[in-house]
Amino acid sequence: MEKRRLGRTGHMSSVLAFGAAALGQVTQAEADAAVEAAFASGINHIDVAPAYGQAEVRLGPWLARNRAKVFLACKTGERSKTRARESIKRSLERLRADHFDLFQFHGVNDLETLNAVLSPLGALEAALEAKQQGLTKYIGITGHRPFVHVEALNRFDFDTVLFPLNRVLAAHRNDYTDFTQLLELARKKDVGTIAIKAVAKRPWEATSHVYRTWYEPFSDLADIEESLWFTLSHDITTAALPSDLQLWPAIFDAAERFKPMDEQTRREVVSKVRQYPPIFPM
Repeated sequence: MEKRRLGRTGHMSSVLAFGAAALGQVTQAEADAAVEAAFASGINHIDVAPAYGQAEVRLGPWLARNRAKVFLACKTGERSKTRARESIKRSLERLRADHFDLFQFHGVNDLETLNAVLSPLGALEAALEAKQQGLTKYIGITGHRPFVHVEALNRFDFDTVLFPLNRVLAAHRNDYTDFTQLLELARKKDVGTIAIKAVAKRPWEATSHVYRTWYEPFSDLADIEESLWFTLSHDITTAALPSDLQLWPAIFDAAERFKPMDEQTRREVVSKVRQYPPIFPM
């Protein structure tokens, strides 16, 4: 599987990241099989968070044996220094790890939340202390609103940013969803870029959900390929896998066969999905 440099961290991350949200509601046996299959395919970057159910606990046994083989990225949804410090300690214990490679602020989707994270006694202070103590090497920010992350990168030297890069969102681009300015700023500042929601299709319309994703994903093989290739054809390092293991084999296959799309092809695959409503409010 292709690997790309994760900005100034220098880490060569696989173009797919292990989206540990998929482990939140599975058995330990299912989790073990998923981890082995992912890393056999060449994946070397894990993205996990306390918000992902039992994901940290499910990863713990594998990480206890294989920590040195993987780039481990974790998150916190806490906004204060005290609670973020507690979150760091708890996640390390659950993951059976002695440090993260990357520690991120989870779901920073508005300027009020950004202000809280960056304020005196905010969560950033806990992450900086953790870095000084050797508990993390790098600090990142995540969320669903690229314009918030542009502001974040202008106010602090985050090492990475995680955000949606999706062809349906591109079909409905506006000031809230446009990722182009964020990509340009990240390139300028040498910030690692992590994409999410590559195969998201639309909000669920059916009352019965076939997949454990909060949105309806593309599930047809051709649609998955076009969606993933669209995302990977931008200047991003890696794309996190969705939160349902059923989708993973097709995505592995699409990633292993990846060929960059030219600008004309990108426009064509975006035009195919204009009829779908975007997963985020406009």
